[in-house]
Amino acid sequence: MERKFTFSDALSNAYQIGIKNILSLIGALILWVLTIWIPYINVGTTIAMATLPASLSRGKMISPTEIFNKKYLKNMGDFFLIIALRGIGVMFAFYFLIIPGIVLSLAWSLGVLLVVDKNMNANAALNTSNKLTYGYKWIMFGASIVLVLPIFIFGLIHPILVLLYMLLYMPFNLGLKAYVYGQLAGDLQAEE
Repeated sequence: MERKFTFSDALSNAYQIGIKNILSLIGALILWVLTIWIPYINVGTTIAMATLPASLSRGKMISPTEIFNKKYLKNMGDFFLIIALRGIGVMFAFYFLIIPGIVLSLAWSLGVLLVVDKNMNANAALNTSNKLTYGYKWIMFGASIVLVLPIFIFGLIHPILVLLYMLLYMPFNLGLKAYVYGQLAGDLQAEE
């Protein structure tokens, strides 16, 4: 099935999803920061923060307290396994003059979401992510660059502007991930 997935769609939807959920996402970020120091709880909240785009991709309004849902701990083993596999693979790919590392990072970018949202094992999630992102990496890369570019521009003007934009960047970045995930993996069925 051919997907309609363009650069302008990715950016406009990133902003729309981010703005629609900005207060919830900033609230979730604040709660996550507060739980960083609490063993075991921080594992669940970290998994939740990494996989919020799955819920956002379905148009759901999230509650900041969603990050405390016990369902995020169910996939803890596969979550850590996919983080390790992805990290090691991307690290080695960066040794080949950086560009392969960027490409592999984009190819595997949906893996964590597939583990938690679709109950895939780590290996299947990385393979599926690679297949789903084929042909869309330039769009994903370009949209990510456009979202991060204001940080450098504002940094030239005043550091306070960088801090203010960072509050917007997180919802916009999660909005971009939600849009990409919804477009590329939204029709996949969860594994049992």
